[in-house]
Amino acid sequence: MTLMSVDAIIFICIGATFGGLVNGLAGFGTGLFALGWWLVVLPPTSAVALVVVLSLVSGVQGVFAVRHALNWPRVARFVIPALVGLPFGFAMLAHLNAGMLKLLVGVMLAMFGGFFIAKPSFNRLQKEHKLADSAVGFIGGVLGALAGLSGALPTIWSALHNWSKTEQRAVLQPFNVLTLSVVLLGYGWWGLLDHAVWLAVVIALPSSILSAQLGIFIFRRLSESQFRQ
Repeated sequence: MTLMSVDAIIFICIGATFGGLVNGLAGFGTGLFALGWWLVVLPPTSAVALVVVLSLVSGVQGVFAVRHALNWPRVARFVIPALVGLPFGFAMLAHLNAGMLKLLVGVMLAMFGGFFIAKPSFNRLQKEHKLADSAVGFIGGVLGALAGLSGALPTIWSALHNWSKTEQRAVLQPFNVLTLSVVLLGYGWWGLLDHAVWLAVVIALPSSILSAQLGIFIFRRLSESQFRQ
């Protein structure tokens, strides 16, 4: 199946729509909700590169939406360890295949969904845990370089805190944008951003931008309890 086939265009647009909507709403999620569609029509490294590019497109819009609430010292506790973790993710990227990537996405979705189903039974953390922040950021960096999934664990970790929806977004969104910006530079250095990737970006971009704006629109209208649910 070629990239420009009708089926390929449809799958790329569907993935971009779901990924952009969730990213706009929750501050992350492009990879988790788009890779299942894109891996049908794209090679693994091209699908991951597309995740990174469109995560940045959605993420920049999200950062602008919560710019007034940015807490840079808190963000730095996540981002700096993430940058340390990136080389490990890049090293594993050479061994990535579609089966491994599908398994990783499936495990992350199951873990993510299971956590948020069980979340009402968790007591929210009232204090900062800086060392744990750094550990979560490091793992996010590894997963960001490996599969564009930098935001999954930081999302779960931030949800354990007694942070408002805006405070959570003000950590997750800049974390993803800064981490994945470096990932994108690395992909460019390794020659992963080829013609097929940029063609897929052009196809996906309109759906991604519009759905991210819809997600941000919904986010702004959710109450704190609705956002947590």
